[in-house]
Amino acid sequence: MQRVVGSAAIGAELAELVYQPTGATTAFAVWSGESVRHENQVALGNGRFLVPYSPENNLIKHKVVLFPSDAAEYGSEEILVAGIQAFIHRYVDLNPLFEKIASYYVLFTWVYDAFNELPYLRFRGDYGSGKSRALLTVGSLCYKPIFASGASTVSPIFRLLDSFRGTLVVDEGDFRVTDEKADLVKILNNGNACGFPVLRSEAYGNRKEFNPVAYNVFGPKLVGSRGFFQDRALESRFLTEEMGHTKLRSDIPINLPSSHESEAREIRNKLLLFRFRMLTKVHIDETLVDGRLEPRLNQMLMPLMSVISDTKARDELKGLARQYQREITADRGTDVEGKVLEVIHGLRAGDDAEMGLSISAIASAFAERYADDFDRKITAHWIGYIIRKKLGLKTERRRDGYAIATAEISKLDRFFEKYGIVDVNLVNSVNST
Repeated sequence: MQRVVGSAAIGAELAELVYQPTGATTAFAVWSGESVRHENQVALGNGRFLVPYSPENNLIKHKVVLFPSDAAEYGSEEILVAGIQAFIHRYVDLNPLFEKIASYYVLFTWVYDAFNELPYLRFRGDYGSGKSRALLTVGSLCYKPIFASGASTVSPIFRLLDSFRGTLVVDEGDFRVTDEKADLVKILNNGNACGFPVLRSEAYGNRKEFNPVAYNVFGPKLVGSRGFFQDRALESRFLTEEMGHTKLRSDIPINLPSSHESEAREIRNKLLLFRFRMLTKVHIDETLVDGRLEPRLNQMLMPLMSVISDTKARDELKGLARQYQREITADRGTDVEGKVLEVIHGLRAGDDAEMGLSISAIASAFAERYADDFDRKITAHWIGYIIRKKLGLKTERRRDGYAIATAEISKLDRFFEKYGIVDVNLVNSVNST
């Protein structure tokens, strides 16, 4: 019995599909732990075999999924990363820091399955900003890149990710139907952590009986988009480059040369050997946790930083993460929850924290400060809803009405920090020293 796969771990050995475009042949490059050999099939015992996808498969034939053609020596990690960065620099105009981050992200995709969480890479910009070129160039170096931008619907993407376990390269703008974009968001929401498959109902045989099927969508993703995702939790999973804000470098070719494809394949060949050598050696480095970052950002960046050996590059990535955190904090402050917290912060300075804060006092102060910003009437009932449901703070009934529960007062300082609400007098005191 034969099973068609794109890669597999067989005991201590690792098999990866390789495709030779010259002769249009596929095979397995099998890593024994010390050397690479090539096999047309891999025996599992009991008459069972693993075979590679046929070179006539449309996904390979039409370059929807790209593979290396062999495993090639790369010298050292520094030399390999330099080659990746040089290739990206030759064809895409990115800022120097993000160019380096993209280079390490490529490296990371080849060992991503050694980790349980991962970040995404995004190129954001309008039409003509260069994001499609960036997706094609960076994507062509990644581990088993799946170019889904041309898909007519999102439906095949679930199967492609589950079958190949590679890197999804997709332009969000290609999916204009609301349902399709919603499905893409499901993939992005579930695909950054291991163990969260997407369930879909599939027709079972000819009986029109629907059977839930779990699709594994975990893996690296390169996304092109024009705007932001409304879900801030999803936004926090992206490392983003803003495209088209500067004049295109004069040395960037307007049209990709024919050598682009073969150059990318040569780098993929080197990255295949990197995967063979490093997959069982990389792991989360807990010493890289940055106490100044929120847990979500640390969770997203730790896997990427754990494969970066360059200390300077790590520090630069941390600096970028802190910038992202400042932007996230500033965005939160513009929400109604942030405005409510600003009012609470102001009232708390003149209120006894032990006695709590009354909802009616918060509502009154909120209406005085922000009434013109809202079309609706500011009521104590609505403010109480924001405090209980949006902020998750409990309230308690007092003689004069409801107030924030005394036991919840200790949580406020963490909320103030999260929403970027600081004590002005304390900041001035620090600045003066």
